[in-house]
Amino acid sequence: MLVGDLQTTLTPEELEYGRRHLGREPNALEWAMIDAEWSEHCSYKSSKTILTQLPTTGKRVLLGPGFDSGVVDIGDGYVLSLHIESHNHPSAIEPYGGAATGIGGVVRDILCMGNTPIALLDSLRFGDITKSDHSKWIMKHVIRGIADYGNCIGVPTVAGEVEFDECFEANCLVDVACLGVGRKDELLLAQATHPGDSVYLIGGSTGRDGIHGSTFASRTLTADSESDRSAVQIPDPFTKKLIMEATLESNNAGLLRGCKDLGGGGLATGLSEIADKGGTGLDIQLETIPIREADMTPIEILISESQERMLLVTKQGTEQVLHDIMRKYGVSFARIATVTSTGTISILNHGKLIASLPTSFLANAPIIQRNSRIPQLRKPTPPLKQPIDIHQTLLALLASPTITSKEWVYRQYDHEVGIRTVAKPGEADAAVMKLPNGKLAAIKVDGNSRLCNLDPYIGAASVLAECCRNVIAVGAEPIAFLDHCQFGDPNDEEIFWSFSTTVKALADFAKAASIPCVGGKVSFYNQDEVRRTAIKSSPVLSVLGLIEQPEHVTKIAFKDEDDSVISIGPTEAEMGGSEFNHLLGIGDGEVPRLDFELEIETQRSVLECIRKGLVTACHDCSKGGIGAGLARMAVAGNRGAKIDLRKSGRNLADHELLFSESNSRFLLTTNKPTELIQYLSTRGIPSADVGRVTSDALLVKMSSTDLVWSVDALRDAYCNSLQRILEPWQK
Repeated sequence: MLVGDLQTTLTPEELEYGRRHLGREPNALEWAMIDAEWSEHCSYKSSKTILTQLPTTGKRVLLGPGFDSGVVDIGDGYVLSLHIESHNHPSAIEPYGGAATGIGGVVRDILCMGNTPIALLDSLRFGDITKSDHSKWIMKHVIRGIADYGNCIGVPTVAGEVEFDECFEANCLVDVACLGVGRKDELLLAQATHPGDSVYLIGGSTGRDGIHGSTFASRTLTADSESDRSAVQIPDPFTKKLIMEATLESNNAGLLRGCKDLGGGGLATGLSEIADKGGTGLDIQLETIPIREADMTPIEILISESQERMLLVTKQGTEQVLHDIMRKYGVSFARIATVTSTGTISILNHGKLIASLPTSFLANAPIIQRNSRIPQLRKPTPPLKQPIDIHQTLLALLASPTITSKEWVYRQYDHEVGIRTVAKPGEADAAVMKLPNGKLAAIKVDGNSRLCNLDPYIGAASVLAECCRNVIAVGAEPIAFLDHCQFGDPNDEEIFWSFSTTVKALADFAKAASIPCVGGKVSFYNQDEVRRTAIKSSPVLSVLGLIEQPEHVTKIAFKDEDDSVISIGPTEAEMGGSEFNHLLGIGDGEVPRLDFELEIETQRSVLECIRKGLVTACHDCSKGGIGAGLARMAVAGNRGAKIDLRKSGRNLADHELLFSESNSRFLLTTNKPTELIQYLSTRGIPSADVGRVTSDALLVKMSSTDLVWSVDALRDAYCNSLQRILEPWQK
């Protein structure tokens, strides 16, 4: 919408609301500031009312949604902070810079809580790389951007997941989560509470990169999106490393009252948000802001999203000590504002007032009440009739891009820097990190766009359940989660219905499991106007778990010969959304049901078995079903097993036994099978002793056949397929 010569994303209703509330016509600079802060990306104006369903409190929660990071208490005076962000649109047009600056942004979200970032996770979505060189190119440079930035700043990338689907051809999804640790008594908030305090801008100078970044992220990609390249910020990880050290030292010295990441919307949003949180105002001296180009306009300066910048709210009288610390690290700094009691954001340029807006008005966009409509029901898929070569199908599933080992990805990351990493990528269902109080953190990200596309409610709840199972499988108790909801255009009533249904599902399961949501993100407009296609419903969840004793850490590899292999949970003929159906080109089908009570009790029981010392290896059973799960455990341990699946399913076809992705299931090994199964039986958890670990091949008995796979064949399919697809293309 044009306002004078200014292009905005504001609706006519929002323009009228602004004029009516202020009682005047805002000038161009004021409209630009409003446009940035009221963008969907910054304001959550379409999603805020829906998100209130999520449970956000708990015995460990110190800070939930609404802050730069969620914060949980882990005892002994320590806290963990966690946040998730996306850089979808920027990565679609400039994958290296888009992904790298996404890492930079989420690290700042942890840093501004006064915490040290200790782990990164990435959740990625690309088009079909078996058919598209464009998606291969996007994938290569996204991963290089993540690797280069994380490696340079010394924060390990310890876990992640990657999905491939044609719906992501023009709209890749690049989600990054970060985990931080710090002292409870050194926790910072992004707020300016005391009039007279100084606000400093530290780090990089302000340039024209990233201008309109938040509004760019709040609309659909178009055929002309290449012209939006200037909205993508420029990464500088070496400056970020210095900023990290200088900020943490300033906080440890007791100089800071608050700290704020400068991300979406730049200074316009960062300054208004710290004042709004603190119930104060700010007098901002525009000429003191360091700029990269001499002819920048006030609008460009205030809405630029140039990277590697932070706001520090410094206690009155401590400014000189801050200066000394910044000079020590070679970090640029400038005192750009003073906290006031006016409740107004005032922009002055060489003493002349050029913009003035009430803090609460600027920082709080009017809510949009959107309509929703249930999509038309899909026709059920007829049952599979043609005979299937089960032996080759398992190898093909292991080689499929979504299931196959992501070693080609994570070997580019430094996942051990900082010497905290206990469970590395590929070794366990979740990453495990040492903490300074002797405990360990487990963290994982998960998603399943195919399942969520078929049934947003069951799909979203199942993703959260699976992510919890991954954390349980390493011996951790889930204590908090992040949600990142990614959809197409919210003006589409069916898309908004899917979003609303997704949030309800997450809220329902989280309340049943007593796991609070401490933060997250909503990313709309992941839609390609050229092809007129939106991405599938793609919520991504990250679950944080806590391990009290190091001996409880459990990995996936088959360990000792003659250990019993236990299948936990019911396997049903539920193939909808499965990788098997996708591989064979089968449409929909019945999605796996999710019994909340059974799922939660299964998780708790498996965790208790691990704590009792009854489990020698554990693996969540999900994508690819029992077949893929057994294969992964065999490859990880370089051992085989003799398995009889007839004990784990009733009246199922062989492909259903092996490849169904029913919920509430684990595969584990034990050297105390009688004690373990007896314990599960008393808790009402279905389980079966289905076999033994052996020294060589994987042999599986099913309803109508017995099949054997050598561990070498499984390893070749699982470990080498991604590089076979990508490396010849790179040459």
